[in-house]
Amino acid sequence: MAKSGSTTTSKAPQLHPRNVHQGRYNLQALTSSHPALAPFIRDNPKGDATIDFTDDKAVLCLNAALLAHYYQIKYWQIPDGYLCPPIPGRVDYIHYAADLLARSNQQIPPQGRRVKVLDIGCGANCIYPIIGARTYGWQFIGTDIDVIAARSAELIVQSNRSISKHIQIRFNASADDIFTNVIQPSDRFSLTLCNPPFHASQQEAESGSQRKWRNLNIKPKGTHKAHLNFGGQASELWCEGGEQAFLMRMIQQSARFESQVCWFTSLVSKDKNIPLLKKQLQRVGAAQTQVISMSQGQKISRLLAWSFMDKKAQEEWALTHWKN
Repeated sequence: MAKSGSTTTSKAPQLHPRNVHQGRYNLQALTSSHPALAPFIRDNPKGDATIDFTDDKAVLCLNAALLAHYYQIKYWQIPDGYLCPPIPGRVDYIHYAADLLARSNQQIPPQGRRVKVLDIGCGANCIYPIIGARTYGWQFIGTDIDVIAARSAELIVQSNRSISKHIQIRFNASADDIFTNVIQPSDRFSLTLCNPPFHASQQEAESGSQRKWRNLNIKPKGTHKAHLNFGGQASELWCEGGEQAFLMRMIQQSARFESQVCWFTSLVSKDKNIPLLKKQLQRVGAAQTQVISMSQGQKISRLLAWSFMDKKAQEEWALTHWKN
């Protein structure tokens, strides 16, 4: 029997200082907000309450509980086989992106619906718009090239009054057009976000997942056919040329919208890609480039940010777009 009020470790304490998911999950509190989590709680060898993180259904339910408890999301479901994101790391991205904007706002992250954000590849889970809207009150447009993912994200948005006025979902019919035909002439975005597909093929994605499970000496449970870590469809996990090719194309396209976006950003999972991406940013004339390291336990990731505006232009952007 799990100890009353006991907890289980979520992430190591390297998370962003404003991240509410520091330390250990309070499963008792999470279950109070989302009772469906209760059947998945079990004892670990030390007698503390935990869940089986190799069970995709348990992880999905944990995410729903986290979103209910911390972000007041009453409905959150995704189709079988779609990416189930680790929420603490996604929250870190939002906070570090907010810090970029704070540089033009007296070191205070701007809040409210006048801050407009574009999420490239919002996925069926719609996680970045949810977190950004509930944490900072930002206005989001989420796009996806997968029609099922876009419909799922739209259902989540429309099923939660707390975010329904903050988030709009747009289906993008062209996988090649990351910004083109996505950013409209009247759009002005303070941020763009992206968690790009980082594998170059389905075989590479499956091989990487299997290697993770072998290293952990764990046999995964669940219904996903290839059982990729946290699930995921092809468009979420791999594309021709992998992460490097995707981001090179993203940078190239971003130059066409230099006056419509204050900061472009993306996660970069492979450190070896950074030098080439920096060279690409120089070629397209980026005025500012930032690489921000993020740590979640043993996992290290990077946030690549660039802007075609200098600091003075960004301060003018803040006065124009964020101030009443």
